Amino acid sequence: MVVNLLQKGEIGLAPMEGVIDALTRDLLTRERGFDWTVTEFVRVVDARLPPRVFYKHCPELEHPPVATPSGVPVHLQLLGSDPVALAANARQALELGAVSVDLNFGCPAKLVNRHDGGASLLRRPERVFRAVSAVHEALEGRIPVTAKIRLGFSDRRLAVACGQAAEAGGAARLVVHGRTRDEGYRPPAHWEWIGRIRERLSIPVVANGDIWTLEDYWKARTLSGCRDVMLGRSALADPWLAPRIRHWLDTGERLPETSWAMRAGVIAEYARRQREALPERVVVSLVKQWLAQMRQASTEANQHFQRLKRIAELDVLLAELAPTPRACALA
Repeated sequence: MVVNLLQKGEIGLAPMEGVIDALTRDLLTRERGFDWTVTEFVRVVDARLPPRVFYKHCPELEHPPVATPSGVPVHLQLLGSDPVALAANARQALELGAVSVDLNFGCPAKLVNRHDGGASLLRRPERVFRAVSAVHEALEGRIPVTAKIRLGFSDRRLAVACGQAAEAGGAARLVVHGRTRDEGYRPPAHWEWIGRIRERLSIPVVANGDIWTLEDYWKARTLSGCRDVMLGRSALADPWLAPRIRHWLDTGERLPETSWAMRAGVIAEYARRQREALPERVVVSLVKQWLAQMRQASTEANQHFQRLKRIAELDVLLAELAPTPRACALA
């Protein structure tokens, strides 16, 4: 299929457990690029959770509209396997002002899967259907329910069936990560398989996985046939990737690659904000976590990561980042 890239498409910011929180969402959406974001998952087991749990994962709920400071909508994600409990928590999210509820059937973490969550449900498409259907009915059409899946658990034989189950249950949109659970994050992402699912559904399908560059964006859309994409690790690795894609779609012009000074600037702003609430040793760990993501997309960033990774004092670490005054339009 030939994709018309004149259909500019939307870009979503993926949830990443323990990584992309409200502050990170704020920083990554300050420049125009993303059209929506999704929270870290709220883990649902067998009970309706209190409001404080939802506010912890999605503090944007406390200040409607539920969006980042720059106005990008924030969708709340639930992860669980019990349809009754998922429905109860979807109603809780609705009562607290959520604008959309997303269901996570894609998490590959072993602990989550051992406890019957995330991608573990992909082994039986009917379980995906029951979960989505329960939430769809609980929300009564007042806000949409969406879902995220992978291409399967151990293999791709049920990939299309899982996508169809989500649609049949009432999902308004489906994000597909182009790998199975067992493939984890090992390249490549199978964008053509996302296309096989898209061809069998009538709801919008969003391509996710291994979109690190403008060229990857074009290939992912071409091979999947999807109009929209979602970025996760690549958005952390290059905070200007989504704005650069958006600028290219709007103008046909390629912006320069993201410099180290720009990356350092956003990291410095992140650290400054985090240290207002967290112990410095925790902030150091979080900064290094983000730097480790940045090294994946840039040889220069990797060189700086190797230089900085053993520094234990936050002020020293920030001084060594050495951002310049023009470092960061996001800060």
